Amino acid sequence: MDVRPLDLTSDAAQLTARLVDFPSESGTEEPLADAVEAALRALPHLAVDRYGNTVVARTRLGRSERVILAGHLDTVPIAENVPSRLDDDGILWGCGTCDMKSGVAVQLRIAATVPAPNRDLTFVFYDNEEVEAHLNGLGRLAAAHPDWLAGDFAVLLEPSDGQAEGGCQGTLRVLLRTTGERAHSARSWLGSNAIHGAAPILRRLASYEPRRPVIDGLEYREGLNAVRIEGGVAGNVIPDACTVTVNFRYAPDRTEEDALAHVRKVFADCGVAEFVVDDHAPGALPGLDHPAAAAFVAAVGGDPRPKFGWTDVARFSALGVPAVNYGPGDPQLAHKRDEHVDTARILAAEERLRAWLTS
Repeated sequence: MDVRPLDLTSDAAQLTARLVDFPSESGTEEPLADAVEAALRALPHLAVDRYGNTVVARTRLGRSERVILAGHLDTVPIAENVPSRLDDDGILWGCGTCDMKSGVAVQLRIAATVPAPNRDLTFVFYDNEEVEAHLNGLGRLAAAHPDWLAGDFAVLLEPSDGQAEGGCQGTLRVLLRTTGERAHSARSWLGSNAIHGAAPILRRLASYEPRRPVIDGLEYREGLNAVRIEGGVAGNVIPDACTVTVNFRYAPDRTEEDALAHVRKVFADCGVAEFVVDDHAPGALPGLDHPAAAAFVAAVGGDPRPKFGWTDVARFSALGVPAVNYGPGDPQLAHKRDEHVDTARILAAEERLRAWLTS
């Protein structure tokens, strides 16, 4: 592991490579959090706090607005893709290049090079984003020190390919269980096949027509899909249990309660013996009508897009802080063995954020 101090005078692309070469799989972020904390404490214009392996740095200039720039320090498990490698075309390869050490590098560069921004800034570097929600450093910080996350607008530097992505979808996962009666498959009429009993569930899914609501000018696309089906005892046994796992990705104009009620209604007459909520996280509205959000979108350019997926902007939304996703990586490359990022996009993201915060 390369544990040299972080050099915040290097550009964001060079700093990304340095961060990639500093492995920080989920649960092992402490050395990187130490390095980030040390680098930020060396900047006299920032007040720095730490909670666990989450580091928070703030300006205190008395500006009329406060913006939060947030990013996670952890990566998925390394897949023989560290150390980083820069090719002749300016493409940087390695674990976390896209998701999201390029975004963290941009945060660090802004923290170091914009000592007097036009808005007060809060920088949040947190751990355990890529694993179970109860371990998420941003969530734990929100529960323990919500005042540290006070702000008017937030930018989560998740990969968005250099385009602002508004809000995020909610995600609900349910287990739909059917029951039957076991019997020898040679005398199947003596039993009741629970897998066959799941047919109405699958028919309902196949015929489901998802909404495509427009929110703040962004068209979200919902989806209701089976992602797993389990059943069967042996090759000669009629199964007495079957479980269909269904994932509902819903637009942020639905509340958690609305989403759950909708899914219950969809499967109300499908012979479900047991309906179990396995996981649920609400979405976040785009908040693009907020003046800070509008100014941000104008500064970074392009047309804002909806976020098809769940991100921690939902945590900011729950705190009453409108938020967008904006980072240099391509989200389609996240978690891949061949994860990479165009260094030109890293530098562009850095310069666009700097322009927005200094104009």
